[in-house]
Amino acid sequence: MKTRKIGERFDLVIPNDWKNVTIETILRKHWQAPKKLVHSMRMDGDVKVNGELISWTSPLSQGDILQIRLFKEVEYDVPPTYGELDVLFEDEHLIVVNKPAGIDTHPNTPDETDTLANLVAFHHQANGERCRVLHIHRLDRDTSGAIIFAKHPLSKAILDRLLAERQIKRTYHALVHGRLKQKKGTISEPIGRDRHHNTRRRVSPSGQDAVTHYKVMEVRNPYTLIEVQLDTGRTHQIRVHMSHIGHPLAGDTLYGGKPVFTRQALHAAQISFPHPLTGERIECKAECHDDIGL
Repeated sequence: MKTRKIGERFDLVIPNDWKNVTIETILRKHWQAPKKLVHSMRMDGDVKVNGELISWTSPLSQGDILQIRLFKEVEYDVPPTYGELDVLFEDEHLIVVNKPAGIDTHPNTPDETDTLANLVAFHHQANGERCRVLHIHRLDRDTSGAIIFAKHPLSKAILDRLLAERQIKRTYHALVHGRLKQKKGTISEPIGRDRHHNTRRRVSPSGQDAVTHYKVMEVRNPYTLIEVQLDTGRTHQIRVHMSHIGHPLAGDTLYGGKPVFTRQALHAAQISFPHPLTGERIECKAECHDDIGL
């Protein structure tokens, strides 16, 4: 699919297999953009074809250029903070970065300026981009690895949907205590808040559904290195589930792990997903930069 960015404008050349589609079907069917966002695009005159405002129900032809004002300059929603940033993939619609351990994904209060989102904002500023820092998912403060941020509302809306539809595949590596009896398995136990501890979660019949798939990569007595994939994204899900079956993460003292590392041995090693606008497959691998045995 041929696309390009020209100033605030995103140009897309209508491909042969999209002939006779309309602006309406591209936005609502192909991209499944939210009604509110589509309405604001229509009201603001943000969508043109070949430089002209046309009816959103008029059929388009192969080679027509769909032009959308996607890249409007906006104020940063978090203050930019200088720091090192490990970028795994970036284009005008999104950025994938390798989060280090020990920082939050985004500010929890307005005065926080030392989060990953602040570093991403500085990266955008340094590249002359005035756009929001829109996180699609998050990682615990002491978990490292790949994480996606969108750069504009349409990209965020589509990525949010892809996440809900489980089309964003995240692969984690974790070092757990003990030797697992099975080479692979699935833990399907609901997770809820622990009433006796503010930050802890626990397996609870009244909690939210949570499904974790794991397989053994390597036995390293007295530990086991495992690969984990999630069907759901509950807070502390891998940590809670592995502790629940008697194999807490090394270093995860909150859930029964021994303090052999300064943090839990958990890293989001890989992420793959279809590009929100073009559909091409994006795969990113993230190296673990601190020594937690992963």
